[in-house]
Amino acid sequence: MGKYFGTDGFRGEANVKLTVEHAYKVGRYLGYYFCKQKNNGERARIVIGKDTRRSSYMFEYSLVAGITASGADAYLMHVTPTPSVSYIVRADEFDCGIMISASHNPFYDNGIKIINNQGAKMDAAVEKEIEDYIDGIIPEIPLATKENIGRTTDYSMGRNRYIGYLMTVPSRSFKNLKVGLDCANGASSTVAKAVFDALGAKTYVINNEPDGININTDCGSTHIEGLQKFVVDNGLDVGFAYDGDADRCLAVDEKGNLVDGDAILYVCGKYLKEQGRLNNNTVVTTVMSNLGLYKAFDAEGIEYAKTAVGDKYVYECMMEEGYILGGEQSGHIIFSKNARTGDGVLTSLKLMEVMIENKAKMSDLTRDLKIYPQLLENVKVNSKKEVMEDEAVLASAKKVEEELGDNGRILLRESGTEPLIRVMVEAETDELCKKYVDQVVSVIKERH
Repeated sequence: MGKYFGTDGFRGEANVKLTVEHAYKVGRYLGYYFCKQKNNGERARIVIGKDTRRSSYMFEYSLVAGITASGADAYLMHVTPTPSVSYIVRADEFDCGIMISASHNPFYDNGIKIINNQGAKMDAAVEKEIEDYIDGIIPEIPLATKENIGRTTDYSMGRNRYIGYLMTVPSRSFKNLKVGLDCANGASSTVAKAVFDALGAKTYVINNEPDGININTDCGSTHIEGLQKFVVDNGLDVGFAYDGDADRCLAVDEKGNLVDGDAILYVCGKYLKEQGRLNNNTVVTTVMSNLGLYKAFDAEGIEYAKTAVGDKYVYECMMEEGYILGGEQSGHIIFSKNARTGDGVLTSLKLMEVMIENKAKMSDLTRDLKIYPQLLENVKVNSKKEVMEDEAVLASAKKVEEELGDNGRILLRESGTEPLIRVMVEAETDELCKKYVDQVVSVIKERH
């Protein structure tokens, strides 16, 4: 992680930690950097998307000012999911993409995610150069003048092309299936219903009226209880909940039970293995995946790899080893044959495919997966590094690990985007989870 850029971009409270001056400088350096790469007089082309936060418009204009002032052209997709920017960067050969979003965070936060020309997260080396420019370590870069000043183009057609692409993914109609969608008052509001309607589903949508401040508020993948009730009350076959920028998806079965990222990996991994399409017979997970997922994979003869938390690391592992399925418990699921980042709407289409091909209800597909109780507590600290090097904290975690043995586990890690230490315990009962989390958290609070 860098000074400003974490595992998922430059993120923080708008006009507090992430300011318009920051956005302008990000735009300035990206425009300069990619124009310099051309060496043939061509302009660099940078495409920008945003979610529905009030501050997204402010940051969009700041980025555009910086990009065009450096001589590059900016193309605006407006409100659109993060994966649509990733898709259009590749499809239309842009030099890079930018997504303005703080994903699942509350509306007053925002973020800048930079996407390379392959549709994946930008290299850390480039992000470091941007940080050095922001801090004045890299000297001031030249401004474009006269006819070299960049232009801005409306590129809402890019979002429409992405919608068209998603419609080509399923091979079967969704006719007669009743599907609930929770759009989190975010970016999926512009995409999800159109896709499901076109594929023949009877689509029921909630939380698709964004007003700039209601994104992720008591809705979407971070507040799944609303969709759970909605699915049961309306007798739906399945429900899907997205986060603010629609790169996550969680599902709800017809009984209202949660189908989280681990369950999605299980359902899709088992299906791909049965189809003979699971490359290297391996699914990529993160260290946060549930112990029950690994036991279920063992029972199915499916192998698994583990990475650090962050779909960036999942994708890197997938590319290095040629795997086609990976993801996180939070609902970032990557199907590398179709996308370079987590894609919530794509994930829901893939789950629909499994249901239709197997002629099965979602509850049938997850029946053999036993998820262990898990408790995660975030502890706010001044120095994450000091906590992770504190011998007393490490000793308390080691003691819990020894007591749990093969019947659970503890994970202590730093947040990639916030000043938090995350303490997670899995055990056979909720009571044990709470007991062991409290033990470690109390040591952290006493000492830090």
